[in-house]
Amino acid sequence: MSSVGGGLDLRGANPEGALRLAEEVVRLASAAGAGEAEALVIAGDSALTRFANSEIHQNVASSEVYINLRVAQGRRVGVASTGRIDAEGLRAVVERAVAIAGAVEELDDWAGLPPAGAGPRTPLASAWADGTATFTPEQRAAGARAVIAAADAAGVTAFGSFSMDAEAVAVASSTGIRAAERRTSSQLLTVTMGPDGGSGYAEQCSVDATRIDAAAIGREAAERARVTANPVDLAPGDYQVVLNPYAVSDITDMLGYLGFSALAVAEDRSFFEAGRRVGSDLVTITDDGTDPDGFPAGFDAEGVAKQRLVLLDRGVCRDLAYDQQTAARAHRASTGHGLPAPNPYGPFPTNMAMAPGDASLDELIGGMERGLLVTRFHYTNPVHGKRVVITGMTRDGTFLVEGGRIVGPVRNLRFTMSYLDALAGVEAVSRERRCIKGMMGGAVVPALRIGAFTFTGATAAG
Repeated sequence: MSSVGGGLDLRGANPEGALRLAEEVVRLASAAGAGEAEALVIAGDSALTRFANSEIHQNVASSEVYINLRVAQGRRVGVASTGRIDAEGLRAVVERAVAIAGAVEELDDWAGLPPAGAGPRTPLASAWADGTATFTPEQRAAGARAVIAAADAAGVTAFGSFSMDAEAVAVASSTGIRAAERRTSSQLLTVTMGPDGGSGYAEQCSVDATRIDAAAIGREAAERARVTANPVDLAPGDYQVVLNPYAVSDITDMLGYLGFSALAVAEDRSFFEAGRRVGSDLVTITDDGTDPDGFPAGFDAEGVAKQRLVLLDRGVCRDLAYDQQTAARAHRASTGHGLPAPNPYGPFPTNMAMAPGDASLDELIGGMERGLLVTRFHYTNPVHGKRVVITGMTRDGTFLVEGGRIVGPVRNLRFTMSYLDALAGVEAVSRERRCIKGMMGGAVVPALRIGAFTFTGATAAG
């Protein structure tokens, strides 16, 4: 990554360089007449190795800088972004943001940019791992080979990817926010397919790519594909289920997307009511940007330090994610959950975790007289947002369990189910958890046994 105008250097996910660039953009915006200005800079490297049909077929890498500028002229707010970091590029993005602010309607409840005291005291060291930043294409290829070798041994075919990011994130504002840190993330995932209709899935995510056990992920997915060959049909209905963490992560994603947002509550489209019980005593969900088991982040896109939130406490609604605007409406401080502007969706919890229980996965399965073991959900969509009714299907490993033992694979099933009802029916929780990447960031989740889950039909054969 080359140096930018004015001697700013962004090579090697350099947070100091990113912050200096953010400060320069704010200075230029202020000089152009902006009443308030905030610059978010994300600069870093991404790399990806893909494999299909048990062969590596793509290896890509990129180095990019993203600048997002928000300016306010009174209650008129304009946002512009760019990937150019030369002097002309910075001048152009400032001009666009100021022009937009001059042309839009006023926001009646504009709260202004966050104050300086809302920023983090120090960068979050746990958000970065040298092992990811220095991970080579050869190491990614070795991980892919380990997955493919496990698939070959099981007589199935492997598809998937091994990806990683190393970036510097910085926010500067005219109100005095100064926040900068380095962050890394990595993910290995694979789908394996067998000749007789079997399929399997496995995933591991980590801040540190060197902690990913590619051989273990390969064996997990390959074994699922092997044992799900020739699945049988099962009648729709209500079944007791054990959900693997891959499926549970969809529940936390949907809860965060539909309910744990202050904007969703303000617009009366959320299930959330402080003190309301929506889950069993076994369900506690937090959001913590400092959690080393997930993808740590010390501050949000507005430069506000992330607060630890208890979203559900033993099944009871406790707190929500707020950004600057929704917090001002509620007469409280932002919790550090703002997304890059312009953001019509509101704040979201992006570092969720569900508390572990005291059972093993085998014990969860052993507690079912007749039910289903579900690996993951696929193509899930909301049907009723306020009740968190979701429709979707199972995928990559659905098994019938009788008398506490796995009987065999069944064809994937479609479901329509309130995830709130699912949480209310949680009977047991595993002590082991996994970090799963989803649409809401990274979630650290256990496996769950749920008393009843509604399946409405079977997927087509083939």
